[in-house]
Amino acid sequence: MTDSKELVEKKNFSKQVFNGKLLHVYYDEVTLPDNTTSSREWIKHPGASAVVPVFDNGDVMLINQYRYPAKQIFLEVPAGKIDKGENPHQTAVRELREETGIEAKELHYVGHFFPAIGYADEVIHIYIAMDLKFNEDATDDDEFVQKERVPFKEAVQMIHSGEINDGKTVCCLLRAEGYLKKLDRI
Repeated sequence: MTDSKELVEKKNFSKQVFNGKLLHVYYDEVTLPDNTTSSREWIKHPGASAVVPVFDNGDVMLINQYRYPAKQIFLEVPAGKIDKGENPHQTAVRELREETGIEAKELHYVGHFFPAIGYADEVIHIYIAMDLKFNEDATDDDEFVQKERVPFKEAVQMIHSGEINDGKTVCCLLRAEGYLKKLDRI
């Protein structure tokens, strides 16, 4: 069997070409496994947390949100970027409250994933929230969302029908499905 480490590219130099509020874009020169050189353009991202809030009856709280780059409204799990000084758990608690007005007595970490491995270093941490309680919404001033409570099994069907096509939400709901089946919650 071949050693996977032979696939690693070595960075020769890196240059930041854009410094935005959220994203930072880099141009790197790398040495490839065959000792030739190539370039890599990539985005540095602070990471994010996403939450699947599950009610006792098996419903899940999703949000409708307009996403400017795609110019459409998506049905999504609550999520947001990790702010400076926060850990992923703190971000999950904050985003759940901001986007849905929900607080959870139980917050279970079920893993992470990389949504754009070809051009970004972003990692999204997945949480399942249970034993939910509604509080006042605390959405950011520039954030507009509509809450939608959906039976969990229907949300999974919406993935397969294409009604839910946000990659983050697809991954989070499917990971949550596996976790909840182990607990015999769905």
